[in-house]
Amino acid sequence: MSTGQRFHFIDEFRGLVGAMMVLGHSSYYFNSIWRHFDPLDPLFASWDQFALRYMGYLCAPGFLMMNGAMVWYSYTRRRAAGHSSGAAKWHLIQRGLFLVLVQVLWVNSSWGGFRVFRPGHLGIIGCIGISMCLLALLVNTRWHVRLILALALFAVHPLLLRIPYDADNVWSTALMQTFIDSGDFNKYPVIPWFGIALMGSMMAVGWLRAWKTTRQRVVLSLWIAALALLIATAVRMGRGYGNLFPFTELGHYSFFLDQKYPPSIHHALWFFGCVVGGVAAFQWIGHTLPKLLAPLRMIGRVPLFYYCVHIALLGIFSKRLGIYYREGEVTASLVGWVVMMAVMLPLTAWFGGVKRRSRNYFIRLI
Repeated sequence: MSTGQRFHFIDEFRGLVGAMMVLGHSSYYFNSIWRHFDPLDPLFASWDQFALRYMGYLCAPGFLMMNGAMVWYSYTRRRAAGHSSGAAKWHLIQRGLFLVLVQVLWVNSSWGGFRVFRPGHLGIIGCIGISMCLLALLVNTRWHVRLILALALFAVHPLLLRIPYDADNVWSTALMQTFIDSGDFNKYPVIPWFGIALMGSMMAVGWLRAWKTTRQRVVLSLWIAALALLIATAVRMGRGYGNLFPFTELGHYSFFLDQKYPPSIHHALWFFGCVVGGVAAFQWIGHTLPKLLAPLRMIGRVPLFYYCVHIALLGIFSKRLGIYYREGEVTASLVGWVVMMAVMLPLTAWFGGVKRRSRNYFIRLI
């Protein structure tokens, strides 16, 4: 299998995460549940609303892990091409800083259809950018070191959450919510999500180098996914350290809805296992039916463009123009998703071609 074919599964899985994300964001704009829904205390009146919300929980860990995998791959590829370690790392840091700027200058304002300029917020794209800069500094360490560091970050994060801070103090709030806690300034603190990115960079060693055949990648990925899910279940059943939300019983939806803002240890381990299992499934499908996942691959090649444009379109259409803003339920969310996919797929195909042909520095960063 050629290199180009071998790594299609990364783009395809990023494409799946992107498509799921659009469904989640369509729900955010068109689903009336968000009029009274508190993401820090999720309650659901029906299983279909729960499924719609829970589906989106895969997106952030999926993006962080795929980004971590591609940071490792980009670094090793540049080193193999003769670049110095410093030059390869600086390339990654530039990309990470660009993501932070995109968050501040575009994404924040796009949620409201650019009605208000909102630079004072840090979100998922900014978190990915900062994590990318940090990972660039560690990307040449052995995978064992990155695994230990990731697990250490997961373990210490609940202790850091106990640090008191004045929510009315801008600087203490910005510092705590950038790295540890979740709130209005930032729902995606760097420390736990950087741990997820480290786990992705660790898995990349197997996915992209050590495991030579599709069968080997699928089987070993499934074993790792199963182990992660078992450990996550053990943490959850302990009902103590590593959990942030209580649950009623095993199998009830409350069991799965441990906290995402910020993620608990159970949440991090559970979705690490889900992502690894999903990537294994995509490797098998891509090997068996290679054309089936081609539309997702198209999205996954330009995920930043896809993210930035679809939120802007939804924000302008629904929030700024007030068209059907939070007036429907699950059906409205699904209709909005179908329409957005029909709009975004040709736009994504077009920009993918532009990026492939362009040598412009900024276009290559998008």
